Amino acid sequence: MNLDGIKIEGMPLGPLQTNAYLLSKPEENVGVIIDPGMNAKTLIKRIEGMRIEAILLTHAHFDHIGGVDEIRKLKNCPVYLHDAEADWLTTAKLNGSTEYPELGGPIETEPAEYGLDEGQVLKLLGHEIKVFHTPGHSPGSVSFLLGSHLFGGDVLFRLSVGRTDLKGGSREVLLESIHGKLFKLPDETVVYPGHGPKTTIGYEREHNPYV
Repeated sequence: MNLDGIKIEGMPLGPLQTNAYLLSKPEENVGVIIDPGMNAKTLIKRIEGMRIEAILLTHAHFDHIGGVDEIRKLKNCPVYLHDAEADWLTTAKLNGSTEYPELGGPIETEPAEYGLDEGQVLKLLGHEIKVFHTPGHSPGSVSFLLGSHLFGGDVLFRLSVGRTDLKGGSREVLLESIHGKLFKLPDETVVYPGHGPKTTIGYEREHNPYV
């Protein structure tokens, strides 16, 4: 799918099939990565020879950050993460990786280079990407809006919502994020979730049984 020359590719990575997204400008061979998860070999092969402007993290749960350090070192690119989870990258106990040793063991990385906050606008790939702070699944969860394309991590899924039983989670706060921010977007806004198939704001507003 293209947006003014931007190609959007999704790649499910790791044992939890976490969606990593590559936003790229093929003509310029430049890209931005959202949530490089575990077992990121497929993604790393795809970006071979490509300049990566940034790694954007919707949140810092272990299944979304497994490829962060390898790609950051390989491409010498900065990582962006909400300040509420600044310590989660560097602390395996906080990002949850110690709770599931059968999935690969502890994950710890260097800190993010930049913090994210509500209303912030990132200028990447020659476009503006708007940041929404959408906590509830985790305290530092954010959603990224590029045109009519929303990358929401584990906040809103097709006919489901993110878990709220993990550290810092809250169902009340999650629903507030969905209704107060995401559902104020146009119906045709395409939602690219952290797991599973994409959907639209209009479809979820009408059919999602959890909201």
